[in-house]
Amino acid sequence: MTMEFLVATGIGWVTACGIYLLLRGRTFPVVIGLTLLGYAVNVFIFAMGRLWSAAPPILTPGAQVADPLPQALVLTAIVIGFATTGFVIEMALRSHHENGSDHVDGRSDKAGHA
Repeated sequence: MTMEFLVATGIGWVTACGIYLLLRGRTFPVVIGLTLLGYAVNVFIFAMGRLWSAAPPILTPGAQVADPLPQALVLTAIVIGFATTGFVIEMALRSHHENGSDHVDGRSDKAGHA
């Protein structure tokens, strides 16, 4: 197996797990699903930037250079994802406090499922 196949399969599995958790009825799995999707996107962007060994990120004549843009995008996405996750957790806690349930649609556990 090649490394490209392993990375693509890993990204696919993390994406599939994130989508599965997003479709759950509780708020905590939804938050974890959003976080997993964010991780999958970050690894995808980082993998698309290629891994260069001993290549400077600055243009020099006749030298092989690394592209610093994917690394900068992933670093920015990590910071924004952390802040967004904190905000979503706070909103989920507030919703649980207001509604008395942690279901995404606001139904309680006592309500019958149709």
